[in-house]
Amino acid sequence: MVETPACYIGLMSGTSTDGIDGVLADFSHPNQPRTLASASLPLPAELRQTLLELNISGPDELVRSANAANQLVRQYARVCSTLIDQAGIDAGQVVAIGAHGQTVRHDPLAGYTVQLNAPALLAELTHIDVVADFRTRDVAAGGHGAPLVPAFHQALFSSAYPRTVLNLGGIANITILEPGQPVRGFDTGPANVLIDLWCHLKTGQPYDHKGQWAASGTVNPQLLTLLLDDPWFSLPPPKSTGRDLFNHAWLTARLNAWQAKHPQQTLRDADIQATLLALTATTVADAVGAHASQTQELLVCGGGALNDALMTALRERLDCPVHATSHVGVPVQDVEALAFAWLAWAYVNNHPAGHPSVTGARRATILGCLHKA
Repeated sequence: MVETPACYIGLMSGTSTDGIDGVLADFSHPNQPRTLASASLPLPAELRQTLLELNISGPDELVRSANAANQLVRQYARVCSTLIDQAGIDAGQVVAIGAHGQTVRHDPLAGYTVQLNAPALLAELTHIDVVADFRTRDVAAGGHGAPLVPAFHQALFSSAYPRTVLNLGGIANITILEPGQPVRGFDTGPANVLIDLWCHLKTGQPYDHKGQWAASGTVNPQLLTLLLDDPWFSLPPPKSTGRDLFNHAWLTARLNAWQAKHPQQTLRDADIQATLLALTATTVADAVGAHASQTQELLVCGGGALNDALMTALRERLDCPVHATSHVGVPVQDVEALAFAWLAWAYVNNHPAGHPSVTGARRATILGCLHKA
């Protein structure tokens, strides 16, 4: 008898807001998913700008948010169509789509997290069940609702020796995998969010290709110390963050503070870029050293894994091998989208993916809500 594939789609548009990554995978063996297709779609510039603006309070937010969610989901539907065509299957063979939506507010200590999404519209456009709203159940149980990926990292990357998985999206988060121990994980601080912001402000480019601009600059130790002097970095896990904290205003305030202390000096733009990259590498290394000191291998995924200068900076600061997840057979750009396909699988199969050891919730929870096609 031929086994019927258990196909799921995962969609991710993260803090970087640069585009949508999608994966269609067969989860017949959940700990060894087989990717059937992958695709990326840049966000339209106007939609990206709107999503960035909605991270802070502004006029007519409710209407703008609803319209942006609908526009985002229409892009999601395009990615789904591409994936199904690539895989050469029918939409009816896909069990469900895992669609995270776009986070625009995240304050779990105040009891809320907000992702712009229109899962009912996505179900209508694709004729496929959609699992969405992955964070709020964990937040309701007293957790941070983030990071969401450690349960998937545990399923996919566990080994006989201690490993840590680092996701470098807009925000950096680590998953600590130690044999015989509960999975742990938390956000460590900015990954690409400030690096991309500064690059776009000063060069007009959406990101620093391979970190080449940062590599042309020199880290300023005084500025780095000032950037590190934020109480958030010293908070113990569980913890999570986003653009609510690490944003243009945060960076501007610290650059102004540095200039006030050094009125006779001027920093080159490339030196600031190099220092922002060092901030990411330093905070990751500090977190690994403090909470995952037994790590024998760091696996890196997300867009930041393609930043050669950042990968070099991590290797300089860590006492273990640092590899991209492609080293173990999973392309770095596919990991997060694959995680949301897995989260959809977990919901459908009644498998708790909210881990108290990660988020600090009172108990394990099944994450997501179902929108039938």
